[in-house]
Amino acid sequence: MKKICITLLIVTIIVIGAFAALESEPTHAEYLRIHIRADSNEEEAQAVKYKVKDAVVKLLTPHIAGCRTEEDAEEMLESLIPEIERTADGVLAVSGFSYRSKASVRREEFPTRVYENLTLEQGFYDALIIELGTGEGDNWWCVVYPPLCFTGGECGYVYKSKILEIIRDFKEKN
Repeated sequence: MKKICITLLIVTIIVIGAFAALESEPTHAEYLRIHIRADSNEEEAQAVKYKVKDAVVKLLTPHIAGCRTEEDAEEMLESLIPEIERTADGVLAVSGFSYRSKASVRREEFPTRVYENLTLEQGFYDALIIELGTGEGDNWWCVVYPPLCFTGGECGYVYKSKILEIIRDFKEKN
C-alpha cells in the first residue's frame, strides 16, 4: 500500500509539473529586442522602414552603450519613447508619408533567429515595437540588448557583448 501511495504521489507531481510547463511562456529575460513593422509590403513602405531603422539605431546607440542590464536598457527605451517616435515620424515626413509611428516596449513572441554564432530560440521577449502607420507590412527585427545590431558599419560604434564573448569562448574550448 505504501508503494502505491508513493507511486501515485510521484505521478501526480510529474503531471502537475508537465501542465505547469505547458501553460508557462518560455521567456528570455536576458535579451531586449527591437521590431520595426512597415505600414505595408509596398516597395516604398518597405524602403522607409529601413530609413527609420537607420535613424532609430543612430538615436539609440549612444544610450544603449551605458546600459549594463536588460532592465537598464528597458528603462532607457521607455524614457526615450517620445524621442523615438519623433525620430521615426521625421523620417516618414521627409520621405513623403502622411502616417505616423507608434512605439512601445512590451513582451511579444518571436520565432527562432540566428545572429552569427548565437541562436535566439522561439519564445517571448521584451521588445521595442515600432509600428509605422498600420504596422501590417513585413518587419525588421534584431536585438537592442545586448546590442547585437548596433555595430560598426551602421553607426560608427563598435560594442561587445559579454554574453556573446562567453558563448564564443565556451564553443572554442569544446
